[in-house]
Amino acid sequence: MSQEVLFALGLTLFAGLATGIGSLLAFFTSTTNTKFLSVTLGFSAGVMIYVSMIEIFVKAKTSLVSAIGVQAGNWATAGGFFGGILLIALIDRFIPKQGNPHELKTVEEMQPGKTVQDAALLKMGTFTALAIGIHNFPEGIATFTSALQDPALGVAIAIAIAIHNIPEGIAVSVPVYFATGDKKKAFKLSFLSGLSEPIGALAAYLFLMPFLNDIMFGVIFAAVAGIMVFISLDELLPAAKKYDETHLPIYGLVAGMAVMAVSLLLFI
Repeated sequence: MSQEVLFALGLTLFAGLATGIGSLLAFFTSTTNTKFLSVTLGFSAGVMIYVSMIEIFVKAKTSLVSAIGVQAGNWATAGGFFGGILLIALIDRFIPKQGNPHELKTVEEMQPGKTVQDAALLKMGTFTALAIGIHNFPEGIATFTSALQDPALGVAIAIAIAIHNIPEGIAVSVPVYFATGDKKKAFKLSFLSGLSEPIGALAAYLFLMPFLNDIMFGVIFAAVAGIMVFISLDELLPAAKKYDETHLPIYGLVAGMAVMAVSLLLFI
């Protein structure tokens, strides 16, 4: 296994296990710093949207046009982009709302004393653990393939995904904790659910690597761009607005775009 592959796999492991950080924050913080969380979620969305539309989409188009021609390449890029959006939208659609990790919770909701039915909570905890794994799997493929094609781009994507995995970790640990009353189990399941991200990367290495040519790279990159734009618009920005209804999420978004723009310019 080459150093490039090991580096790409390491990035996905870092991004995925950030769910465990969310659990730790939930258990050892008495109140939620909503302003900070709002800015960071907006920042993550800005990084994802900018890098998707300015860098990843362009790389996908260049790769496909060079491989299959201008007209077919442009159509394939658009198809891959909206195919990625459709994939992540379908995943969201078929995960029950009660178990969807993107139904974010605040730290206050971790406090004991809430009256809910144990059976419903146990079901919710199971759904949540499964849901976060399903969501993180394609993100692992996205991070891995991006890092393999462009290490600097892979680092930026891994950091953005890690930021948005932290509140997901909180969301996963809430129902599991209330279902079992066991903080250690809630943390363990939240932490382990993040492993689906490096598992997705490993699957990409084992099954996609033999077929990775310009066409495959182009289609995957276009789909990655679509997935990241959908995550940003459907999850990160609404969550950022939920935590703070002022202009902080937009300030964070613009800052994320600016940081991403400068970092990309430095690597030209």
